[in-house]
Amino acid sequence: MQKVMTIAVVLFNGFELLDVFGPLEMFGMYPETFDIVMVAEQVGFVASAQGPASKVDRLFSDEIQHDILLVPGGQGTRVEVNNSTLLDWLTDQAKLAEYVTSVCTGSALLAKAGLLDGMRATGNKMNFSFVMSQGPNVNWVKEARWVEHDKFFTSSGVSAGIDMSLGLIEKVLGKEAAKQSAIWAEYDWHEDASWDPFAKIHGLV
Repeated sequence: MQKVMTIAVVLFNGFELLDVFGPLEMFGMYPETFDIVMVAEQVGFVASAQGPASKVDRLFSDEIQHDILLVPGGQGTRVEVNNSTLLDWLTDQAKLAEYVTSVCTGSALLAKAGLLDGMRATGNKMNFSFVMSQGPNVNWVKEARWVEHDKFFTSSGVSAGIDMSLGLIEKVLGKEAAKQSAIWAEYDWHEDASWDPFAKIHGLV
């Protein structure tokens, strides 16, 4: 029997809306496997870059270990790369988490925390210079929809998080489960992690 895995979604002011709710739409189709919680520094509601706010379920200070971390990107990452409370929490959680994932510029936060040193990773192609600047010791992959390296799954911009989340569902539950999620959502899953037309659009390759 597949155990229930708790997904901790990191919220901060200015997070990208689809970075969070795209993947959660996919994970949420298997509630018997994935238990989703929103985690932030303070209680209350956290506003996204697009305006709508999400309610916080747990705090960093609760010191509860989670199985999967989901770190979104968004305008707020420019501020959060200097938030030692968030970075320290990521570092502590990543030690025992089974999987650590990021979407868009969320990989900049993982990189700034030192979690991606020596790892292959990617991020938003429009803001790739910012992402790379946060992790000089990371093996940044300029052309990739998402990159899997050990327990780390990092994805390109915004909608790429959906493809990455389906890749993780495949890892945990198998390919048919991932395909079924995409069918339920009427989503055209890019199963090839190397598919990335946006790297060329933004002059990275």
